[in-house]
Amino acid sequence: MQLRIGVWDGAVMFDLRSKTAVVTGGGRGIGRGIARALAQAGADVVVSGRSLPPLEDAVKELEAIGVRALMVPADITSRADLDALVAAALAFGGGSIEVWVNNAGSASSSDVGPLIDMTEAQWDAVVDTNLKWTFFAAQAAARVMARGGSIINISSRSGSQPNPMTGQYGAAKAGVENLTATMAVEWGHRGIRVNAVAPGVVLTETHAAGAGSMSSPARRRRQVETIPLQRLGTVDDIGPLCVYLASDEASWTTGSVIQVTGGSRIPVGLLSYLHRVAPQEEGTA
Repeated sequence: MQLRIGVWDGAVMFDLRSKTAVVTGGGRGIGRGIARALAQAGADVVVSGRSLPPLEDAVKELEAIGVRALMVPADITSRADLDALVAAALAFGGGSIEVWVNNAGSASSSDVGPLIDMTEAQWDAVVDTNLKWTFFAAQAAARVMARGGSIINISSRSGSQPNPMTGQYGAAKAGVENLTATMAVEWGHRGIRVNAVAPGVVLTETHAAGAGSMSSPARRRRQVETIPLQRLGTVDDIGPLCVYLASDEASWTTGSVIQVTGGSRIPVGLLSYLHRVAPQEEGTA
């Protein structure tokens, strides 16, 4: 795989060759796709995550594209790990970081359940990872972007639509989107742009392996029925938008939340929930 940088009327566009980018959760899934796209646009990329093997694979792929790459194993919910990630990225980038992508975040199967039964532990596990530490990672990045830069927060369609069975995840992502706008206001005078990307349902290697929420063919079909483009997303559908937001061509774009959902706008959460409760109600009729 080689660098792919756009050219328009002889001018190079979306050229990230002078930039160092950090992608949290960059070893697999959407984060891996974002790291790959940034590398194809010429950025040197630091990938971080909790699991070492995916990071090793990611670095090999990025270096094969033709850029420098560094892996930094880190748990983004640890202040010590976050500080170490920033220090390693600064050293790797020659004292500067121009792009920071906050992709790390998820909800585990143990945190899934109706709001009426949700425990404090389930709430804290999801909200801390997806909201609290997304903010502190963005703050850490902003503090070292001496020459300005681009912070990209990965949100979710769940941040603006009902999200039954993981309502705390939707609430956390809604918080991320609100903070994105506030950070854009407070840090604009520093030359820092802050935007959010909100993917719809994206198939990752986890789903391909038969795990995760989209492992059921029936559930995949229900989701596709709500998408005008009639397919689920791939990890390579998200990276190109991040390349734009990281580039100088987006120099007047900040405080935005951009959805990448294949056109889905109806409350998919409601449809999914109705599919879940309908068999239960039929059984009690």
